[in-house]
Amino acid sequence: QVQLLESGGGSVQAGGSLRLTCAASGFSFEPNFMGWFRRTPGKEREAVAGIYSGTGTKAYADSVRGRFIISRDNAKNTLLLEMNSLTPEDTAMYFCAARSRANGEPWSDTPSISYWGQGTQVTVSS
Repeated sequence: QVQLLESGGGSVQAGGSLRLTCAASGFSFEPNFMGWFRRTPGKEREAVAGIYSGTGTKAYADSVRGRFIISRDNAKNTLLLEMNSLTPEDTAMYFCAARSRANGEPWSDTPSISYWGQGTQVTVSS
């Protein structure tokens, strides 16, 4: 059974940093893509950053590019998200996500996600 377990969320002041970790287990194959999405109350879940397993290609939402860094530790089966220069607009529930197979859809396509973690809350105060 596939499980994605997030950790590392919390509260921080604007300008601060946090590191999110996603521990992946139960995969019998390497997922095509893994990434981070976030959701704020009243809004749809949006893509934050992702990484393709085969090529290592990384992708970022415009709102976080230059501030967030996504990486994978294959030896530990973990997905990391370094978040720097946080602003109150980054406040959200952050979800780890995995796509089983390539399907031609953009990396940010939420319906293409096969597995979701339960989320970890990030709160940034001004």
